Amino acid sequence: MANTKDFFRQHPVIKHLLLMVLTALCILIIIFILLKMYAHVGQEYKMYDLIGQKFDQINDSSDIRLRYVVIDSIYDENQAGGTILTQDPKPGSMVKRGRKVYVTIAAYSAEEAVMPDLTDMTVRQAISQLSSVGFTVGYLKFVESPFRNAVLEQNHKGRVVQPGTPLEKGSVIDLTIGMGEGNNTNIIPFVIGKSPTKARNAILSSSFNIGAEHFNGVTDRSHAVVVRQEPDYTGVSRYPYGTQVELWYSSDSDIDVDKMVNDFHVDSSKIIYTNEYEENNTVDDSWQW
Repeated sequence: MANTKDFFRQHPVIKHLLLMVLTALCILIIIFILLKMYAHVGQEYKMYDLIGQKFDQINDSSDIRLRYVVIDSIYDENQAGGTILTQDPKPGSMVKRGRKVYVTIAAYSAEEAVMPDLTDMTVRQAISQLSSVGFTVGYLKFVESPFRNAVLEQNHKGRVVQPGTPLEKGSVIDLTIGMGEGNNTNIIPFVIGKSPTKARNAILSSSFNIGAEHFNGVTDRSHAVVVRQEPDYTGVSRYPYGTQVELWYSSDSDIDVDKMVNDFHVDSSKIIYTNEYEENNTVDDSWQW
């Protein structure tokens, strides 16, 4: 012990360096302890399910002390205003005390937008215009007219809608389209692997209608992709304008979408050749996903 005291007396610099190191270690230990207490390290709780509850009636009586933040509101006529539609973190995930929970709720009333003038626009242009203001295309009705593929009339719930009329966003607009002269057929587009919105737009833009849509087993439609379509895509078979295309969906978490698209092969037994295409039966592989 005396030797140690003599050593530090003879080497005061080393003594002070050791004291500095010990002091720094003590400070670090105290900081780590405080951080652990502040961040509640190791203290996690299972997040409960908020979906379907009214936001203004959430009663967090637990000691988790969660904080709720509304990030968006979406109008849904099937949901009461203020109902929680989505949440993050998801139910069942582990959260710490004081965690912010981000929710999307059902809006109490729908926003309105003004109906644009679609007269003489092509189907593709009309779809783009309606989407830009918050409307969607419902049914395409084709009638005899010299104006080929041109919008003749726009309807909502069976009634003609004049340009400038205010409607709720999300309203479904049906279009009356002129057939013009000549061959009123087209090739069914390839929509395998596409989301519902992209698939519908592709089908409608090709002058076809949306048939039955099957979401069996899909709980979150924002993650749905088309896994089957009827009629099938062949790149050759032509169908009359207005033909209904039936769609089947699956969740993109259940399948490898890229592999499904890349492995797709045209079923030659389903190819229907028209007189116009009998002389050239090469399958069109120019589709893009």
